[in-house]
Order: sequence, then C-alpha cells, then structure tokens
Amino acid sequence: MRKSKPKKRIILPDPKFNDVLVTKFVNNIMLEGKKSVAYRIFYEAMEVVAEKLQEDPLEVWKKALANVTPAVEVKSRRIGGATFQIPSEIYAGRKQSIGMKNLISFSRKRHEKSMGKKLAGEIMAAYKEEGAAFKKKEDTHRMAAANKAFSHFRF
Repeated sequence: MRKSKPKKRIILPDPKFNDVLVTKFVNNIMLEGKKSVAYRIFYEAMEVVAEKLQEDPLEVWKKALANVTPAVEVKSRRIGGATFQIPSEIYAGRKQSIGMKNLISFSRKRHEKSMGKKLAGEIMAAYKEEGAAFKKKEDTHRMAAANKAFSHFRF
C-alpha cells in the first residue's frame, strides 16, 4: 500500500482455552469460512493429545508449535544471470504463521481417520521433535546454513 499501513486486526481469544494463539491456529485450519468445524477439529485434537500423553494439551501444542517454527528462511534472488538462495531472518509474526501453516498442511497429508486425529498425530510428533513439519524446519535451517556464503547479497 502506498499511503499507510493497514490496521492490525484484533483477534479475540477462543472460548475454551481463552488464548489468542489458539484462535489464530483455528483461523488457519478453517476452510470456506467454517469456523465452528475448525474449532471442533482443534478441540478433538487436544482431547486425543491429552488422552495419549497424559499432559496439559495446550502446553504440548505450544511446545510442538515452537518446535516447528523456523528462525531463518531462504529467498531466491537473481544476481547477474545466476539465482542465489539467500538466507534471511524472519520476523516474529511470519515465523508464527509459517509454523502454524506447516503443522496444518503436514497434518492434512497424514493417513488417519479424521482431521482431528491427523492434527493430534502431527502435534505429538512435533512435540517429540519428529514428524514431517519438524523435518521441514530442519531442512530450511540446513539450506540456510549451506547458503550462508551468499548472505552478503541480502536485500
């Protein structure tokens, strides 16, 4: 936008855990504006996590989210006919967003009965520092480390 930055939208906390982060996560799960379905999926996943791990499901989810949140990313930049992968740090809001989207997209690709169970499986895997979403973060960090020599091209 040319003139001004858009106003930050106020996100209300969710009804069960009273947490804004949960609402952001549910907004990312939501498809076609079906928020109640997204909440049902998230709460089902939390019940499965609590049942399996015998711990506070919200703390498990927050730790899993922290485990899949990347600190750096690589961006492609063309310099003199060659394309370089340039590592750059990510600001906090984008970090959180990437972590959530990775967790949700990889849970959708799992082979389990319902979306709630898929999400629960991916959350538990991320909590134990394994699973596809965690692997994606590790690969991103590895790629950034390999291309550290090009970091002076940062834009």
